[in-house]
Amino acid sequence: MGKIDDGNAVVDSQLRVIGTKGLRVIDASVMPAITNANTNAPTIMIGEMGSDFIKQSL
Repeated sequence: MGKIDDGNAVVDSQLRVIGTKGLRVIDASVMPAITNANTNAPTIMIGEMGSDFIKQSL
């Protein structure tokens, strides 16, 4: 996850795939750094935020 002009970023802050229209990635793979603790809560939060982004775009 990062800014559009970041060469290492695949998705932007709205979880949209950079360079592709109409595609979002909403899972643990968008985390720039994986936590050392359980990843369940952050992954659920990413899913909740992603669903909010989709609802706002409708």
